[in-house]
Amino acid sequence: MHARNGSPAFHQPKPDTILKTPRFSLARLLATLLCAVTVATSHAEPVLLDRVVAVVNKSVITERELSSRVDTVLRNLAQQKVNPPPMDELRKQTLERLVTEKVLLDFGSDTGLRIDDALLDKTIERIAEQNKLTMAQFKATLERDGTSFTAFREDVRQDLLINKLREREVDSKVYVTDAEVDQFEAAQGNKVEQEYKLSHILVAIPEGATNEQIAAKQKKAETAARALLGGAKFAEVVTRYSEAPDALAGGDLGWRAAGRLPPSFLEALEQIKPGQATPIMRSPAGFHILFLTEKRVRDTSEVIQQTHPRHILIKVNELTSDSDAKARIAQVRDRILNGSQFPEQAKLYSEDGSASKGGDLDWVSPGDTVPEFEQAMNKLLPGQMSEPVRSPFGWHLIQVIERRSQDVTKDRERSRTRMELRSRKADEQYDDWIRQQRDRAYVELRLDDR
Repeated sequence: MHARNGSPAFHQPKPDTILKTPRFSLARLLATLLCAVTVATSHAEPVLLDRVVAVVNKSVITERELSSRVDTVLRNLAQQKVNPPPMDELRKQTLERLVTEKVLLDFGSDTGLRIDDALLDKTIERIAEQNKLTMAQFKATLERDGTSFTAFREDVRQDLLINKLREREVDSKVYVTDAEVDQFEAAQGNKVEQEYKLSHILVAIPEGATNEQIAAKQKKAETAARALLGGAKFAEVVTRYSEAPDALAGGDLGWRAAGRLPPSFLEALEQIKPGQATPIMRSPAGFHILFLTEKRVRDTSEVIQQTHPRHILIKVNELTSDSDAKARIAQVRDRILNGSQFPEQAKLYSEDGSASKGGDLDWVSPGDTVPEFEQAMNKLLPGQMSEPVRSPFGWHLIQVIERRSQDVTKDRERSRTRMELRSRKADEQYDDWIRQQRDRAYVELRLDDR
């Protein structure tokens, strides 16, 4: 299965949209793409090299781009064993997604976003590793699938740009207050935490839509709902009626925790069983239908091993070389071995903020410290002191005071709830932001022009 339109079935970083944007002047493209050339014979007919099917701001989408994307979508649907919508509808949906992609790419480019080659190379290497392939094998697999490595590389670059764009314009501006977390936890009460595996249909309402436009969108959602009641497969209804960016990939949302779903969605999901779809629901984004594939209770209990360490740090910086810092920490270690107390030596020599407390770091959980420190600490028994340990900060001596098993379920659950609420907010705001960018862009559709 292809990971998204235009790319083979490799695991890739989110978001799921790969974009293709030619960077030429509009005048030059129109002159090139719209010209008809005559073969140099007296009886030859004009041959149309390509044509423009949409103008988006200062760039265009060509018939060739659209046809290539449609071919990829058809292959994806065939691999999923999903019947495609009628070709006219499929071309319109695919073109609309290309338009949205072009709008976002133009916005990112115009506001100075760039993806450097080093980050791009690392990302592609990670994709190859995730698929357990060497780079040579990965390139060969791409070529065998009919995708050039150069094209795939640019697709990934554009994926990364869109991801950075979302982080900058939306995610970085989303906050969840303690009051919001308290409110959600109070609403949940003692209910078990559910997770839902979902697909969805979205019939989007444009910004500033008229009553007539809203009525037309509602009618489209009702047509989709009737198709489902008539026994149509949800995946096929999605490809025909949904206007969400993931529609041509089956509208799959994956597993969503309760905190990532609006209350009205949760209420509707509680009324259905796996294998069923919800009634039509309205949100500021448009009309929604959710399909519940599966649900499960999340195991929220979490007991971890915590360590209570103390340490002494000699920093490596422009004033203290690595070798000098290592020599100094070795001297401190010798003093402790010869009878000096660890806390006293920490107060005298440590360059960490914990020095005034004798190097005491209180209880730390897995992941709280840098890997080099944590690995050395985990090898120690209570009361033991380490050899000198190098970390990005400098040279350490570590002593473990004690260890314990700690139930952190409540703290971790609250942290998880905060992240899920933030993700829900970000999803909603990103969808709204995309719609705004699309509505503000200059778009001229020419799909029906001949």
